[in-house]
This record gives sequence, structure tokens and C-alpha cells, in this order.
Amino acid sequence: MEPRELTIEGRNAVIEALRAGTPIDKLFILDGCQDGPVATIRREAKKRDVYVKYVSKDRLDRMSETGRHQGVIAYGASYEYSTVEDILNKAREKDEAPFVVLLDGIEDPHNLGAIIRTADQAGAHGVIIPKDRAVGLTAAVARASAGALSYTPVARVTNLGQCIEDLKKEGLWFVCADMDGDLMYDLDLTGPIGLVVGSEGDGVGRLVRSRCDYVASIPMKGNIDSLNASVAAGILAYEIVRQRFSLSE
Repeated sequence: MEPRELTIEGRNAVIEALRAGTPIDKLFILDGCQDGPVATIRREAKKRDVYVKYVSKDRLDRMSETGRHQGVIAYGASYEYSTVEDILNKAREKDEAPFVVLLDGIEDPHNLGAIIRTADQAGAHGVIIPKDRAVGLTAAVARASAGALSYTPVARVTNLGQCIEDLKKEGLWFVCADMDGDLMYDLDLTGPIGLVVGSEGDGVGRLVRSRCDYVASIPMKGNIDSLNASVAAGILAYEIVRQRFSLSE
């Protein structure tokens, strides 16, 4: 495990972090703010004996790493990246075929946060990111995940290609997103699966793509030839969900 200090910004993100039991050292709330979400945050903080301090908007603005704190900033004692084994264990505990999202070169924190949020909603057991040339778990990522980061394990690995090879030994097979691939509806996306999504500019790297079993394309009818990385991840993740549901019927 790799410890990391965590700053959590935004009302939904803080509420979910508190409810998930994420260790919070201090909680800063805009002085005078008494609306519903803030009342929920105060109630959840009181249950967990979290220290709360009321401060001015200027103070919150100076503290904020994202510029969009919504009047609430929490400081976590620490955040620990999960391991790949943690992700596999989550699937085993649920008695489900592993569903893992692997990200190759995602540098935009908002994209990463949005993908973590989608992964949580789609029932993925975890997200795997590379240590180099990619964004890590920043405050902006935590906020963009809207609290999903508190529930979705995120592992960081040195070599994404080697990670894929190791997971193949655990029975997973892999599909990556690329406009030159086979139509996603024509592929069997059931069973233990890893969904690989690349950056908007470069897509999935050549070496990582070469380790994937299938390449899936998303049908597009517009005038441009690419989608936002988080949107592409969401479309493919929910095609996996659709096929899993169809299989269980």
C-alpha cells in the first residue's frame, strides 16, 4: 500500500467520504452556510467525532486545490492506493466475475474522477492506473468522482502491460477501446474482463494494445472521430453491464 494525503472538496464527495468511513482529520465549512447538504455533512461529522471549523470564503478559496469547493473542504488522515489483489478480492467477496477498468495515460483529473464514478456505478471492482505519465489521486480527482473514490479501489502499477499479463493468469481477458476495432455489439464482453481505455490524444498505447484480446469500437455518426475518454469508458462499461444482465436473464 502507498499512503497519500487526501484533500476532499465538494459537498457530495465529503458526504460520501464520511459515510464510507474514510478517515477525516479536519473539516472546514463556510461560515454561515446552513443548507441541506451542509446540515447532512455536519450530522455525519458529529457521528464520527470529526473536528469541524467554520471559516470565511476567502480562507476556503486559499485552501482549495480545485477552485470548486462548494463551501466544504475535508482533510483525510491518509489515503492508501489499493493493490491489484485487493481488486480481485473484492470480486471474490461478491462472488462475481472480475470487472476491472485499466487506464492508459489519462492525464486530466476530471476524466479520471468521472471514470472512477462510472466504474462504481457500473459495478466494476476497481480501477488500475500507471504510475508514470498519468494523473494520480488528487483533490480534483476526488471531487470529480463525486464520492465514488471512497468505494472504488484504485491501484497504481509500474507497468500496465505486465499487469495485463499477470491478470490473464487470473482468468481475465481484455478489450481496449479504439475507433479501428470491431463494433462493440459484435463482441462477447461477458465473463472476467478488463476494459482498457486510453487518453483522448493518443488512445491506448501500442504495447498495451498488443496485449489486449479484443479491440472494440463505439458506433459514431457525427463529424468528429473521437469521444472524451470518460464518455468512451462509460459507453463501453455499460455495454459490459448490458451483456452481463442479458446473460443472467
